Amino acid sequence: MTTSSSPLTHFDGQGQAHMVDVAAKAATHRIAVAQGRIVMMPVTLALILAGNAKKGDVLGVARIAAIMAAKKTSDLIPLCHPLALTRVAIEFVASPEDSAGVASLIDGETGHVSCTATVETVGPTGVEMEALTAVNIALLTIYDMCKAVDRGMTITEVKLLEKHGGKSGSFVNP
Repeated sequence: MTTSSSPLTHFDGQGQAHMVDVAAKAATHRIAVAQGRIVMMPVTLALILAGNAKKGDVLGVARIAAIMAAKKTSDLIPLCHPLALTRVAIEFVASPEDSAGVASLIDGETGHVSCTATVETVGPTGVEMEALTAVNIALLTIYDMCKAVDRGMTITEVKLLEKHGGKSGSFVNP
């Protein structure tokens, strides 16, 4: 086989997938923030905000699912390191809504719920994958809990917003 000159760190010199060795890396405070959203019909958003979904508190269940997903990322993504997370915070913003938090949608308009996950650790590798996994699972949980009303929901715009810590320093997505 030929030697790989790929900048992708999850491949060795022969091009074989491997788990990156982080033993020599310094343990630093690392933070990652990811975000995504799920677009839905106005009636679906109204049900979520009113707490009237048949399966219960949609955003409460999605928050717990996201936290669990962040903790289990290494079980889902084959080359991720298991990490001792020090913080997982999940925030939801429903839009459009009025100042009382009630959906204020015009006929034909769509609503959405945005999810932001902030994940932290002190360790030799970052938590970007944990933050991204948390957002995806939160949005999938919302879909699962509301699909009886709205199978046309769309999960979109999932991305890393920022990361801090480690040798590569900070990254902020423009």
